[in-house]
Amino acid sequence: MAREYTVSRQPANAQSKINYAAELNEKQFAAVTAPPGPALVIAGAGSGKTRTLTYRVAYLLDNGVRPANILLLTFTNKAAREMLERVGELVPYDLRDLWGGTFHSVGNRILRKHAREIGWESGFTIMDREDQKELLSGTVEESGIDTKAVRFPKPEVLADLFSLSINTGEEISDLVERRYPYFRHLTPQIETLQKQYERKKRETNSMDFDDLLEKPLRLFRERKDILRLYQNQFEWILVDEYQDTNLLQAEFIDLLGAPQNNVMVVGDDAQSIYSWRGADFRNILEFTDRYEGAKKYVIETNYRSVPEILTLANAAIAPNTKQFRKDLAPSRPDRESLPALVPMQDPGTQAAFVAQRILELRDDGIELNEIAVLYRAHFHAMEIQLELTKRGIPFIITSGLRFFEQAHIKDTAAFMKLVFNRRDEIAFKRLVRMLPGIGNKGAESLWREWSHSELATTESVVNFSETLLKFKVGAKAKTGWEQLAYTLDELVDAGGYPKPPAKMMPSILGGVYEDYMKAKFTNYDHRKQDLLQLERYAERFDDLGEFLSQLSLLAGQDAVEATANQPDKESVCLSSVHQAKGLEWKVVFCVWLADGMFPNNRVIDEDNEDQSGLEEERRLFYVAVTRAKDELYLTYPLLWHGSFTGEVLQRPSRFLDEIPLELMEEWKVGTGW
Repeated sequence: MAREYTVSRQPANAQSKINYAAELNEKQFAAVTAPPGPALVIAGAGSGKTRTLTYRVAYLLDNGVRPANILLLTFTNKAAREMLERVGELVPYDLRDLWGGTFHSVGNRILRKHAREIGWESGFTIMDREDQKELLSGTVEESGIDTKAVRFPKPEVLADLFSLSINTGEEISDLVERRYPYFRHLTPQIETLQKQYERKKRETNSMDFDDLLEKPLRLFRERKDILRLYQNQFEWILVDEYQDTNLLQAEFIDLLGAPQNNVMVVGDDAQSIYSWRGADFRNILEFTDRYEGAKKYVIETNYRSVPEILTLANAAIAPNTKQFRKDLAPSRPDRESLPALVPMQDPGTQAAFVAQRILELRDDGIELNEIAVLYRAHFHAMEIQLELTKRGIPFIITSGLRFFEQAHIKDTAAFMKLVFNRRDEIAFKRLVRMLPGIGNKGAESLWREWSHSELATTESVVNFSETLLKFKVGAKAKTGWEQLAYTLDELVDAGGYPKPPAKMMPSILGGVYEDYMKAKFTNYDHRKQDLLQLERYAERFDDLGEFLSQLSLLAGQDAVEATANQPDKESVCLSSVHQAKGLEWKVVFCVWLADGMFPNNRVIDEDNEDQSGLEEERRLFYVAVTRAKDELYLTYPLLWHGSFTGEVLQRPSRFLDEIPLELMEEWKVGTGW
């Protein structure tokens, strides 16, 4: 006889027993217990944004809302997992039916059910970046565009351009003019190619990441019945980091939220720093205009930083005219020491100060992984990387590769390596593979011809082009091959021996490699700045061999082992400010705070009446200073050695000038050498 067994389910009226008023501060409690209707929650830095969102979900469940009727949208899968885990710890409910995830993951889930309605099959493939590059490469080949006659944008540049157009609603022609002016003559071909790429995706039943946002919106616009289905399901919508939403994401929320508009968005307008990748600052600023009757909640109590840092942060963001005014209030007691303002003689002294102070802090009991060095652009970290390596201080870089390991740095070094050692097969092949139409087989064939020529065996070479232009290369590579040959000519002196490395840099940058960078890299401007910084570093060396040895040592295995390959090892964090958002450390060094560096020259040079670029740079500075919990060092070099201008006197960042002097303690740093 079968044994009877009953599975008991959690009663629908079970309560979490959370004492919301006791566990939240007054302003968090107001937001968490907000009545139905649209709500904008401005959560200042370190104010418990995630806590507010998770308690809001718990509060809805405690008040009888079914998990299936809640949609929680985030920007990372990690954030979604953490929030749902926290909710699971707070409440006794089964959360499996709650929809929580990134915009892309939710879009994918919807498309798996309804892809056929817009011409795709439900079993569509989601392409990663490499897959997308491959499909774009095939599309270019099939398009009939004559890439032999002109250097055409590489697939990664096209992917970036198409993505930005989709996410901002900006026309391709306008984007090319603004972001890639050196390709403006190719605009008609690029526009045609975008249409062909879209057709190719449909033929191969493939979607890229942008389709996971754009296609659900198309579905909702074309099929109102399907839109109503999801509107009825998602009675409550919560959105994290709303200041980072773009045009598509904002419309996605607006459509799903109608007509009841039980939409709560949480974010901080003062931390909106991603316009360069399509985020629209107006979404958060204009939320209360778009949603009639929306209530605004401002959460200002900061649990992260000491009062001295918060007072400085409030002063730093105050000059912005387009913002929700807030005043971060500390929950921690005074530290009785002010953030340090540290002007220094030059970049080398700045690096030495940072390294020495890190060692002193370590001796005082602060772990290295509680210390960060933040900067506006990657090349600002070069001298600091060198100094930390010299002193044996382990560090990790959140942006990935160390300065000397990046592709454009290695490419530049390959020119020098080949002139220094003309039997360097790796350097030779790296250079020729940059040319259009030359792959591994072509590089191997050219190498064999090169290695058997006098170029590879004679002690000095005065004229590379005389021999190289006799080599047979395909029509597609011919122009680039000629440029390469003439560039190599410029890298040797009248006797046929290598010039000093700094004197090589203008020829490398002005020759074939600049065209290659424009077509290959989406962030050409930033990489060019890196190479100008490399040129300044090269000025320390008269001997090319010594310079190349230093590059190899710095990018070699010993340096790598001291950094990212040992994630469990105590290490200082080096990070761009963009990648530091959402993180915190006990001690933060914010370096290169000089006008033209932070804010950068491009923003300063923009003649923009609304000052939108400068205000975003100021928000970026605000993000940097609010990462610090206990100690903050604001540093900049007084002198900077330009490539051709010699020593240049630098002005402190205008952001420093805007902070009252009494909020900082100036340090006078001397050198003991």
